[in-house]
Amino acid sequence: MKAKTVLLVGAALFPLTALVAAPAHAAAASGAETAASDAAVADAAAPVAAAPADSGASADEVVVTARRRTENVQDVPIAISVVSGKTLDAQGTYNIGRLTQLQPTLQFYTQNPRNTFINIRGIGAPFGLTNDGFEQGVGIYIDDVYYNRIASATLDFVDVERIETLRGPQGTLYGKNTTAGAINITTRAPSFDFEARAEASLGNLNFKQAKASISGPLSENVAARISVTGTSRRGTLYDTAKSQWIQSQDNIGIRGSILWRATPSLDVTLSGDFNLQDPICCAFAYGGYGPTQRPANRQYPALISYFPGYQVPSTNPYDRLTDADAPLAARNEHGGLSARAVWNLSDRDTLTSITAWRYWDWAPGNDRDYTGLPIYVKVNNPTKQNQYTQEFRFNHQSDTIGFTAGLFAFHQDIHTSGIQQTGTAASKWLLSPTSALSNNPAVLDNVTAVNDIRLNNTSLAAYAKVNWNIVEGLTLSPGIRVNYDRKKGLYDSVVTGTASDGTRQIVSPVPGSPYYNDPWTAAQRGIQASQFFEPRFSAWNVSYDVNLSYKVTQDVNLYATYARAFKTGGINLNGVPADANGAPILAASTIKPEKVDHFEAGLKTQFWDRRATFNLTGFWTEIRDFQANVTNGQFGTVRGYLANAQKVRSRGVEADFSIRPSDRFTAYASGAYTDAKYTKFVDAPCPPELSGGTTVTGNQQPGAPGVPGALSPANCDVSGQVLPGVSKWAGSWGAEANVPGGLFDQDGQFYVGYDASYRSRWSSNPSPSIYTWVKGYSLHNFRAGFRTAKFDVYGWVRNAFDRNYIDLLLAGTGGNTGLIAAQVGDPRTWGGTIKLTF
Repeated sequence: MKAKTVLLVGAALFPLTALVAAPAHAAAASGAETAASDAAVADAAAPVAAAPADSGASADEVVVTARRRTENVQDVPIAISVVSGKTLDAQGTYNIGRLTQLQPTLQFYTQNPRNTFINIRGIGAPFGLTNDGFEQGVGIYIDDVYYNRIASATLDFVDVERIETLRGPQGTLYGKNTTAGAINITTRAPSFDFEARAEASLGNLNFKQAKASISGPLSENVAARISVTGTSRRGTLYDTAKSQWIQSQDNIGIRGSILWRATPSLDVTLSGDFNLQDPICCAFAYGGYGPTQRPANRQYPALISYFPGYQVPSTNPYDRLTDADAPLAARNEHGGLSARAVWNLSDRDTLTSITAWRYWDWAPGNDRDYTGLPIYVKVNNPTKQNQYTQEFRFNHQSDTIGFTAGLFAFHQDIHTSGIQQTGTAASKWLLSPTSALSNNPAVLDNVTAVNDIRLNNTSLAAYAKVNWNIVEGLTLSPGIRVNYDRKKGLYDSVVTGTASDGTRQIVSPVPGSPYYNDPWTAAQRGIQASQFFEPRFSAWNVSYDVNLSYKVTQDVNLYATYARAFKTGGINLNGVPADANGAPILAASTIKPEKVDHFEAGLKTQFWDRRATFNLTGFWTEIRDFQANVTNGQFGTVRGYLANAQKVRSRGVEADFSIRPSDRFTAYASGAYTDAKYTKFVDAPCPPELSGGTTVTGNQQPGAPGVPGALSPANCDVSGQVLPGVSKWAGSWGAEANVPGGLFDQDGQFYVGYDASYRSRWSSNPSPSIYTWVKGYSLHNFRAGFRTAKFDVYGWVRNAFDRNYIDLLLAGTGGNTGLIAAQVGDPRTWGGTIKLTF
């Protein structure tokens, strides 16, 4: 059997056969099974995993359904990366977070499952705390079902067939706001032939992982599949306050599906899944101190000195110590049901319906002051969500014209019941030391904000995409999407604080004042104040794109794309700034839609009898009214909310190369240059080095070192500065070699593999700060083992050189005190895995 060629596209290039646990070229492997697995498609052409003859795919093709139809990935004129399930397993990539090490322009950051965001090419979601009232710019789809919240997609991968990452706007084929791209995950479909897989891994840090799946016929026209996965690992950060390891992993996932072949032309698949992550999580280590514009007696070194006997466990974040005193929890439960019907109306026409319900239940416990002091004893936002989606899609394919047209409906209800409560250390930490009240712990002890946050979110869309083969090799593909969005929200924060030590004196109210002229009340409401508003947003918008591709030869494809896309407007549901009388500024309760102009051109090539692949992509994206997280300080507090930056731009080049000189060796390399900046943002929040003063001077520029006690601007012009979270340079590379041999009286292959990734430094603050640049780093992973068609046994080591690196830095905690909190990346991990196929 001819070896399958490595085909990779877009921002990252992966050897789909070199890195899998049992590649098609393995001496004893089942070539038919491997080809069938890679050829499985998510649409009508092959609703069940099909052999090459069934799908029309040759052994030299990697088949994808990124454009809602079955195609060779090299023929798809968009930037797309494809990773097979076997590649994911071999490299230990069992969730989206780990996927970023394989795909250079994919960024994934998480403080906990709720405060998680994913970007492509530096754009997609505002950098900072999650706000329920906005949309993601990167759409996540699992078996055609849209996952609206990244938190509900933090599951371990369960029986994944492949992952397609599409970069750039995709709204004319995907019914929701995919202005930055889409991650299209396809799981293994039920099979009418019996098959079973089992996998177990053990490693250091008490790492344990097990996966199993079984599939087969229940009757002549009904097949089923059930898959389970479980992962546990000891935490990597030691909490000295509770004498326990935190940042652990404790995940389970179950997925089942039943395929009913109602008629030879109609397949109906019912699927359900349940996922639970319940780790001891999440907190940050001490990451450093950077002077702000606050008076010296209100900055971190002085504040710490007010608590004799207190000492941070370590000032080196790589000691992996913290002292989070508040209860921690990160229980993240989500699941759902879906029904997918595929009706082949003829050889050329297919009608697909996808109906789905999903739920999300988030139960957190946080320590938001990032110290071992009882400043904030509770800052928790438990959330319950229900989501309903319905999509109808019609596909037509002929020699001259092919098109996809669809209708998409989405509805979501979110209810967040938040609480924020201060403790006995709050008075000293949050009030001015010149005030006598700061020396009285009772003033701010037990000041509590109870938040009732609700969102009713409805979206409707109609979309269409045409592929017109004008002449041989030349294809024009226009597309359009008409979208309607409506959001209704409620933010109701009720603050109480009546603690007294017997010394409190009530003063008569001042007419017209929203508060009593009482120092205690004024101090309490200066830290937390009640707020109520009901934001509304609704709008129509139209997205469109046009793509032109030209197949110069069978193995050389050129393409260019222009897209005009929108990300719907949003509503603020984390509170908004208040005016001088304490009333919410309602103008800040809504944010405008993003307006995206995207240009892209690319080259896809294969040569040397398709043993080598080289792909090149250039892109330029401009966004007006970019949705960004900003902050507003009132009475010593910092409130984060959403606003619009005037304009941002992301441009760059992505290049990929892979080669397979023989069946015994394969290698790949991928690189990306991304220049993502605020083109114009004149009223951005100031970085911490310029924050905390009391008077607007108007003559300071972002990036200047902070001078304690100096004056500071109310906001800053960060035009020309980089967007957060994106590295200018990123890459991944690796190789695998194998030799035939025997073990346990079985013929197979001994193999060794190496994979690595690199990213240059990046900014970890919405407005670039000299204190929050994360240094660049590279990670190196190795694996070696023996495999046959029936089993695979191997050992692995990840972050082999035990590189210290930072996942995330946070500034401005506790009201611009200068404290920098650090989330440290995983240390070296190692272990072994055994896989069995029946």
